[in-house]
Amino acid sequence: MSASGARALLRPNIIGAIVARPSLWFTAVRQVARLAPHGWWRRRPFLPVPRPDYLEFRLVTQYGGGHGVAQGDIRAVDVVDYLQWCKDWDAGK
Repeated sequence: MSASGARALLRPNIIGAIVARPSLWFTAVRQVARLAPHGWWRRRPFLPVPRPDYLEFRLVTQYGGGHGVAQGDIRAVDVVDYLQWCKDWDAGK
């Protein structure tokens, strides 16, 4: 998984799904801060996206496939569900 995984997270439909849910904005920012590797601004794609190996692991466990090959694209509904789960987890629900 390379910068393509990072680009997949920045698709307009995913960003739009998050923007449409103000209750998840803080959680989304918090997760970006938690998952961004230290010194992310020094390496391409110069965005605070998760490390490629972590993103690969999450995509393969979510959508199936094998090492380096996820079988599905990141879906906006899955990102929203993940953020809601993070919010609930942090709230102790």
